[in-house]
Amino acid sequence: MKISNIKQQVKRPDRYSVYVDEKYTCSFSERELLNLGLRVGQELSAEDLEALKNDAVRDKAYDRSLNLIMRRPRSEWEIRDYLKRNQYDPEIIDDTVDHLNERGYLSDLDFAKRWVESRRLLKSTSKRRLNQELKQKRVSDDIISQVLEEDETDELEVLKDLVERKRKQLKYRDDLKLMQYLSRQGFSYDQIKQAIEGRDLEY
Repeated sequence: MKISNIKQQVKRPDRYSVYVDEKYTCSFSERELLNLGLRVGQELSAEDLEALKNDAVRDKAYDRSLNLIMRRPRSEWEIRDYLKRNQYDPEIIDDTVDHLNERGYLSDLDFAKRWVESRRLLKSTSKRRLNQELKQKRVSDDIISQVLEEDETDELEVLKDLVERKRKQLKYRDDLKLMQYLSRQGFSYDQIKQAIEGRDLEY
């Protein structure tokens, strides 16, 4: 057996199809194709072919995971869950996660920091809510504590700003509805009470 052709894919120009004895066998990213040193005319034994197919599965798992991370940072659990849902073997999942960690693409600490930063930019969110969201991403308690301790946002100021903005909406001029909304955002009763009573509400 030998590699009869290597073609760049039309829909995925960053990937290449490998043909053995004129039959499509597997595909690789450009990075892995160069890493393996594959070339047209290369002779393959049955063992070589099996190893090539296994390498292709690993490469595809890594490539898919990397594309996912490039859209937005992910926690390690999110990557593991994604690969598990796509029915990759545990060994390949572990190998993929290890490679992503080694190359600096996957870090729960970095993920948690970016998550908090982006949430602070997008909307007024309590630390309690951020804690809950990071727990849902299976980030460790130690990392969550570290990241939230480093967050110097003044919770009361955030809450006051949120109250001011929400009061402009008719339904939130009702104190009960406003308090229920703020509670869903993770703010405590005492925080909410302090923020509302600390303003001269003339509505």
